[in-house]
Amino acid sequence: MAHLIRHKLTNKLTNAAHTVSNKSQAKVSGVFARLGFQAATDEEGLGFAECDDLDYDYRQGMQMDVLQGEEEGGQMEGDGELEGDSHYQRDGTGPRPSSLKTAGSLEEDKPKITSWEAGWNVTNAIQGMFVLGLPYAILHGGYLGLFLIIFAAVVCCYTGKILIACLYEENEDGIKVRVRDSYVDIANACCAPRFPALGGHVVNVAQIIELVMTCILYVVVSGNLMYNSFPGFPVSQKAWSVVATAALLPCAFLKNLKAVSKFSLLCTLAHFVINILVIAYCLSRAREWAWEKVKFYIDVKKFPISIGIIVFSYTSQIFLPSLEGNMQKPSEFHCMMDWTHISACVLKGLFALVAYLTWADATKEVITDNLPSTIRAVVNLFLVSKALLSYPLPFFAAVEVLEKSLFQDGGRALFPDCYGPGGQLKSWGLGLRVALVVFTLLMAVFVPHFALLMGLTGSLTGAGLCFLLPSLFHLKLQWRNLLWHHVFFDVSIFIIGGICAISGFIHSIEGLIEAFRYNIHD
Repeated sequence: MAHLIRHKLTNKLTNAAHTVSNKSQAKVSGVFARLGFQAATDEEGLGFAECDDLDYDYRQGMQMDVLQGEEEGGQMEGDGELEGDSHYQRDGTGPRPSSLKTAGSLEEDKPKITSWEAGWNVTNAIQGMFVLGLPYAILHGGYLGLFLIIFAAVVCCYTGKILIACLYEENEDGIKVRVRDSYVDIANACCAPRFPALGGHVVNVAQIIELVMTCILYVVVSGNLMYNSFPGFPVSQKAWSVVATAALLPCAFLKNLKAVSKFSLLCTLAHFVINILVIAYCLSRAREWAWEKVKFYIDVKKFPISIGIIVFSYTSQIFLPSLEGNMQKPSEFHCMMDWTHISACVLKGLFALVAYLTWADATKEVITDNLPSTIRAVVNLFLVSKALLSYPLPFFAAVEVLEKSLFQDGGRALFPDCYGPGGQLKSWGLGLRVALVVFTLLMAVFVPHFALLMGLTGSLTGAGLCFLLPSLFHLKLQWRNLLWHHVFFDVSIFIIGGICAISGFIHSIEGLIEAFRYNIHD
């Protein structure tokens, strides 16, 4: 009996010491974060570099609120486990991962981001350079295209919220506890128990397709911009794409994104400046605006592609679980989603409308190609630099997802590890990365059509990840707590998303086949 009492007392003292140590380190980290020693956020950095399954080890130990034990009356048991109250605990009653039991190893020591920083990352993801294709969507959709920009913002905001709701379950006390960490976890939970890994494989495939297509789009837009910036040069758009890809080959040697992240903020600021310049030029020609060209009509053949373009410009769902888990106050997530999507909707609608009014039927796939030659070269060079510096982010993310799912998935991997014992990249692993860069070049050369590729990606993966899967998962996992209007919204979004995805995919494929045949004969 005395030995048991002594053992419990020793455990309590040890846990109390660990708690004080963790709390002190968290405070020190917070001070350093406020002084500016916090990791820089990238444009689309959280959108791509921290997408689901990209940082698997980190999410295995998601931040758990373990510092409230003594202050809120939490009871310590046997090995120092906390009963219940962890806000980010993977399940309401089970033990925490053993890697988190060591003093000072808690992920909570890492400074979290504020709602403003989270909003900045969402804004970067949905306000990237792909807004340059939105005026082309208005060309084929008129006022319906503008309505679709608003509608897509509302739907993507809603599906982002319900996706985060799928991360939580109510415990016995009616308190919502975070039991899942990623989009993949949600998908696997929906397919359990018959096919526990099927949903995760589907989400991973969709992520890889979207990331690789994003890389292809960066190569396409680089070749397009350089070709239209220097029309007097005897260099074709395909040749410019090859030059751009040659500059991107060093991406195959990337081990982390530290070297790239330093330039991301400058790229983002440059992009906003470019948008302002384009809008300013359009406003200077306001007297010539062709209001009569904007009509309530749609081009039946090309408008489905426009749907994919608009949806793709709002894709951010793949990284929202990681982003919400990194927020200091996850309760502010809904408010953050509201103001980021409202501002994105206003800016995108304004940009698309004034650009289309300026050039009307002459609007091109990349709107900067419509600028006068004196301005176009300067603006396009900035955009090319931004595209080349943005390429490593989705490329590195795609490589990480491929390696995690095919080469490093414990004993279930299909292929041997890409890395040696000391962490060195093996030769065939490097060859795999080079092959991925070359594949993006081949796609850009044979299908050099920005709008078609963007529409295909938006229809295939954008509609799936932003419309179909979140509404389906919400109905599956949260149906007991749903009100009738939530059920109505989820079913409606699923049906609309399915129609948009199928129609956009069919028309995009038809356009791609025609473009591919033309380039083969050419």
